[in-house]
Amino acid sequence: MDLHHILIVDPEPYSCTSENCQKLSELIRNSLSVDVVHSQTATLFPFDRGVSPPPSLVLLRDSTPMRFPEALRSLRSRWAEISIMGIFCSATATPADIFRNICDGLDDFLCCPFRDIDFLPRIQRFLEGKRTASRLQLADVRLDIQSLVGESACFLSVIEKIPRLARSDATVLILGETGTGKELLAREIHYHSPRQGKPFIPVNCGALPDHLFENELFGHAKGAFTDASSAEKGLIAEAEGGTIFLDEVDSLSSSAQIKLLRFLQDRVYRPLGSPKSISADVRIITATNADLRQLVEAKLFREDLYYRINILSISLPPLRERLDDIPLLANFFLSRFDSQYGRGVVRLSSGAVQKLLGYPWLGNVRELEGVIQRAVILTSSSILQPDDIDLASSSRGEMLAEGFFRSAKTQAVHQFERTYLIEVLSAHDGNITRAAKSAGKERRTFQRLLRKHGLSRRAFQIPK
Repeated sequence: MDLHHILIVDPEPYSCTSENCQKLSELIRNSLSVDVVHSQTATLFPFDRGVSPPPSLVLLRDSTPMRFPEALRSLRSRWAEISIMGIFCSATATPADIFRNICDGLDDFLCCPFRDIDFLPRIQRFLEGKRTASRLQLADVRLDIQSLVGESACFLSVIEKIPRLARSDATVLILGETGTGKELLAREIHYHSPRQGKPFIPVNCGALPDHLFENELFGHAKGAFTDASSAEKGLIAEAEGGTIFLDEVDSLSSSAQIKLLRFLQDRVYRPLGSPKSISADVRIITATNADLRQLVEAKLFREDLYYRINILSISLPPLRERLDDIPLLANFFLSRFDSQYGRGVVRLSSGAVQKLLGYPWLGNVRELEGVIQRAVILTSSSILQPDDIDLASSSRGEMLAEGFFRSAKTQAVHQFERTYLIEVLSAHDGNITRAAKSAGKERRTFQRLLRKHGLSRRAFQIPK
């Protein structure tokens, strides 16, 4: 059984009259079976370096708000990675004080008086997080993740899977809405795997025209086509020994899906115009924000390819399901842009934090990053106020309804257009003129639609 140590710190002489707070040590020992060390003011400044072992959790109790920030800074300088929970016993602690301390390093807080049921599950959550961290440290893959920021339970459950995904060489499918960090997760899987010393090459399938897909991935031999004056390696060859990350894999055309499926079956490919096949030692990680199962049922994505890329899968939660991580992420971006633009110390006011927490974040972490960057650039104050946070003015409910409806409508229209174009091109063997006439479109308009969806008439021509 793991042995945990919880440290209780009182910056000022203890004076709380709350029953549970008075018997805090006894409550923790009896309910959670952990050691509790109680520290008085004398050992706090500077903090006693003789405390051993380092605590699993620090409970910083505030009976008067005078020295709380100083105590918090001292604890953070002593143990940067230890979780600190604030217990505000003073009636003079304002919401602004509490949120300021959260921004300065608190991981959670509770106000007196409190019930057992309000307090103990929070402590248990921190201790479970400690066990998770211990398991990760014992894994064969050493985790040193700085790009993926978060402490919410749903997010940590994703992070915990990285070592297992990294040790395997099977294909991985990463699911998640736009802006949740799918490429960052793919990079972490690669850089914590045995392939970490080899290339990681991201490919945006949605930006790759259909007629270029095979050439981009597999390369070509000299003379393979008119402009091929020399042989050229594809991305598969450049990533030898490493990882290829195929983002927006759902946007691949039918012909591109077939080519990818053939490669995944035996990891052998043939550059365009080459008589020889080449074996490749490359891991494939794919990602999508679409429901591939629905696309398979709609005959818009090959079922056999779906099973090939979905051997291992992992789903990133949207930011609206990680509300506890919003202040943490916001401060992470503040620190980055503060340093990048030489602004000096910048932090969020309690009102700014409240505003961030009340927003639906349809663009997820990427949208939050942009909002913080904009605020740092356009604001001269060292404390960001609510007016400095530029968000859409719609209410949360309206934005969610409008955002999801708009997103669903856009996706439905996109899928309909693509399916229709594929069917009409197939019916006319790739003949643009006849296909455009059948669709009731001008030839030029029809070609623009083909470019929009990455479709090439060559893929639908019957070889003579």
